[in-house]
Amino acid sequence: MPCQSFTSCPSLNARPLRFLFVLLALSVIHTHGKDAPVVPQQVNLSPNMKTQQLSISWLSGAATTFDLWIQRTELSETIFDDTVTADQVNGRYQWNWTSAEPLECTSLSVQLRSRDGQTTSEWSETQILQGMDFPSNKGSYMYPVDSVVNVGTNTTFCCIVGERRLFGSIYYKVVLMNATRLSRRSYAITRVNQEPSGMTGTNVFCNDYQNTILTGVVVFVGYPPLPSNLVCETHDLKSAVCRWNAGRDTHLNGNQRRTNYTLNGRKCEVASQSLNWTVCSLDQWDGNWTLVAKNPLGTYSLTDSAELRHRVRPVAPISLVSISHAWNATVLWQWMYKSYDSLALICQVELTAYGQTTNRTFLGVGLHSAVLLGLHPDEVYSVRVCCGAQQNFGKWGNWSEAHTFRTRMDIPETLDMWVWMDGEDTGRVMWKPLTRKQSHGLITGYEVTLWSPEKNIQHNKILPPSNFTLPFNFSQDDYTSGVKIIASITARNGAGVSLPASVVIPLHMANIEPPFVSRAVFLDGGFPLSWQSNTNASCGYVVEWRDASCLQDCSVDWTKVPAENTTISLRSGNFEQGVRYTFTLYSCSSKAPELMHHWQGYMQEMVPSRSVPHLSTNQQDSDIQLSWDEIPLVNRRGFLLGYNIYRNNGSQLTLLANVSDPGSRSYTVRGLPLDSYKFTVKAYNSAGEDTGTTASITLKSVTDWLILEILASLGTMTCFLVFVTFICYKKRNWVKKAFYPDIPEPKLAGDWSRPQGTMDVKPSPHSMVRIVEEPEWDSSKEALVAIPEEEEDEEGQGIGDGPVDADEPMSLRYYNQVIDDRPIRPRFPDSSASSASSLDSARTDVTYTGIQTSGSSLTFQLQTQGSSGGQQPQTEPPVSFAGGEGSYRPQMQHGNVGHSPGPAQPQCFQEPQSTTGGSFSCYQPQCSWNLDSPVEAGGSGGRALSLGSPTSIASTQFLLPEGGTEDSGDGKGHGSSSATSWFHNLLTSTKP
Repeated sequence: MPCQSFTSCPSLNARPLRFLFVLLALSVIHTHGKDAPVVPQQVNLSPNMKTQQLSISWLSGAATTFDLWIQRTELSETIFDDTVTADQVNGRYQWNWTSAEPLECTSLSVQLRSRDGQTTSEWSETQILQGMDFPSNKGSYMYPVDSVVNVGTNTTFCCIVGERRLFGSIYYKVVLMNATRLSRRSYAITRVNQEPSGMTGTNVFCNDYQNTILTGVVVFVGYPPLPSNLVCETHDLKSAVCRWNAGRDTHLNGNQRRTNYTLNGRKCEVASQSLNWTVCSLDQWDGNWTLVAKNPLGTYSLTDSAELRHRVRPVAPISLVSISHAWNATVLWQWMYKSYDSLALICQVELTAYGQTTNRTFLGVGLHSAVLLGLHPDEVYSVRVCCGAQQNFGKWGNWSEAHTFRTRMDIPETLDMWVWMDGEDTGRVMWKPLTRKQSHGLITGYEVTLWSPEKNIQHNKILPPSNFTLPFNFSQDDYTSGVKIIASITARNGAGVSLPASVVIPLHMANIEPPFVSRAVFLDGGFPLSWQSNTNASCGYVVEWRDASCLQDCSVDWTKVPAENTTISLRSGNFEQGVRYTFTLYSCSSKAPELMHHWQGYMQEMVPSRSVPHLSTNQQDSDIQLSWDEIPLVNRRGFLLGYNIYRNNGSQLTLLANVSDPGSRSYTVRGLPLDSYKFTVKAYNSAGEDTGTTASITLKSVTDWLILEILASLGTMTCFLVFVTFICYKKRNWVKKAFYPDIPEPKLAGDWSRPQGTMDVKPSPHSMVRIVEEPEWDSSKEALVAIPEEEEDEEGQGIGDGPVDADEPMSLRYYNQVIDDRPIRPRFPDSSASSASSLDSARTDVTYTGIQTSGSSLTFQLQTQGSSGGQQPQTEPPVSFAGGEGSYRPQMQHGNVGHSPGPAQPQCFQEPQSTTGGSFSCYQPQCSWNLDSPVEAGGSGGRALSLGSPTSIASTQFLLPEGGTEDSGDGKGHGSSSATSWFHNLLTSTKP
């Protein structure tokens, strides 16, 4: 249509329309060119290697927003891509970027473009910040170098490996770090939250693949300065001395990194640091001060202000001297400044002695001396002085140098002495050594005096200073028992002799039992003791203590208590656990000490160190008696409460009984079957039981015990007999003379060397056997009585005490009793009338020449006479002895001795046993005897040679034996005879 319109309108001109279209196109093109941002021009890079900051500046249009793009050039890795707002300064835009890595690590490429909303310009030309890893730089490097960072920050380190070297590892101190590659030769690590470094910093080093160090750096990690407590003072009332506390350690050392101080703008070149205080002096007092502290990590400032008189701090005194005495001393000093002469001062003197320090204060204007009282003689003191201003006192001044001096000596103090009696007349004088405070000088010796005022006897003893005891024994001295004796002692040093200490020696104190014994309990580090007051204790009380188990040379300690006190808590560093102590209380007066009370106690009881000793077992039928000894006192280590009795099964102990009586020493286990047993006995106290003592026993039957008892009895008897036999054998001569003297040989008249004929049994008037009739019966004479021959001669007269012939026979006197009333017939038909009348008598006296030893018991029997007429033999009635125990039957000879053509052969007749029941048998005559010579018998005038009879002549056995009847015919009497002969031979020394 338009074309049609134009065509249909040939009047319109086409040239002006073409011009309009051209103008419109140009207008649009102009509008687009004006609105597009301008590309940044003249981009400039300015790096700060120390701060790792890159400053970028450029020229551009009116745009204020720019896109910034930074990448690592070699590996084309983008490390920053963001839109930034830049300020225009002097017609140029500038923006600062801080790199995480040191700028030397690798080359960086930078580009910018302007931004207007969503419209941006073209990118600027690339600007490259050259790193140290460019190819022409062939060495190995590490960055940053000598960096100073705050504690806790993160730091990145990079290592540039030299050309033709292979990277290995990077270490921070000794820690292997993970490395990141930045370029062909550059590698980086990052250490986070770094701790403070040492005096020389922290080492970071780089190794190659062969672990060879290529390069390294040092990093200093520390704190910024933080001073405090700025105080300015004056010492000379003119200049100022400011002090402050430097605060925490910055860990930055060296001239380039240490903290620098300025005071009122003036550098403190003379600043010194001592005990964390820093001092800086100014010549003039300003009144106001400002302190500035600075190091590579920061700056800090302090201020202070004061008037001159309010900040006076005197200096230390100088030139100390002393003038000493025994109990006091004067200390003098001088001042450095004359201005102190008019200054009111307060000074304190520090005095040190015995390891203890005391302070004394003195006031005065221009004070320069002090008098020290209450000192001790012969003691070394150390003194120093410091002063301060009395008005507007702020601080004490500095201490002076220490000055040492020694006081003079004085006489020693009175000794603390005591007397220990360990016997009736023996004891020890003891005293405690003086301390340095008490001796007042070096002790050179002691003098002990024992004085008896009643006897006026005195003994002195000089002892060296190492002795603290003197034993005495009054039984060896000149003192009389029971007299009053006073012991006194003095100490001597270079200044003189001390006042004497004296005690009246309490004689016989060792034998006095204490009135009371109590238990002492250890509480709160001591033994609390209390007692009732004693009116006689004019000078107080004495409490002594010692180890209760000690008997001689005991270590005794004591303490003295004032008279007004009746309680004390004994404390001593010598008390030991498990030791029993005895505490004794004495009253002190002008007389001898009086014993009042006893205590015993333990500091702490312990388990007994020794078990019960000598545990023994004894069987009593089916019971077992256990017995043991007492545990020694030193091993008890506590108060025994009793004993526990255990049955020991090897693997376990079974409690049988508890003996609660500590004084018991035995226990009986009853009703046990036959078996083997083990028993363990343990003593116990409050701390526990001891280890115990074990004993074993095997129960045996009663029969076994009876056999053992019999065997033991037989063994004992055998030993006794052997002993008696041995003694008798050794003393056989004495025993023989005392109990069994030798029987003398018979002395007969005539010649007995010729053979004898038949003997006539007719009693001879000169026979050694005399039968004496007595008219009256003496009932008391019922047995044979031995009458020594020397007491009676042939006429019946006593011989007296004259010498006795050992060979003379002994005479026996006996009294026989007629069994019945019939007359006793004579033994021989031809016996004399006197003999017959004697036999008819109821009582006769018979004297024998001796008694022959016979091995058998004597049994008296009658022998019947055999007549030629064939008459039956008649038995003679026996002669009974008193008591009815046996009868005497005389020897009978049958046949006619005088008319027999040859020697008559006697026959033995066995007498029946007596029916009286007595233990004695009748006398049995010997039947083997016969006359040796009938011719001699006939020529003897009819006398019976009775001496030829072995029974009547040589027999030494009593007619009344104590044994039973023995039959000579059965041979049972030889054993007794052999035993008697053996015993006789044993006792006989001259002949067997």
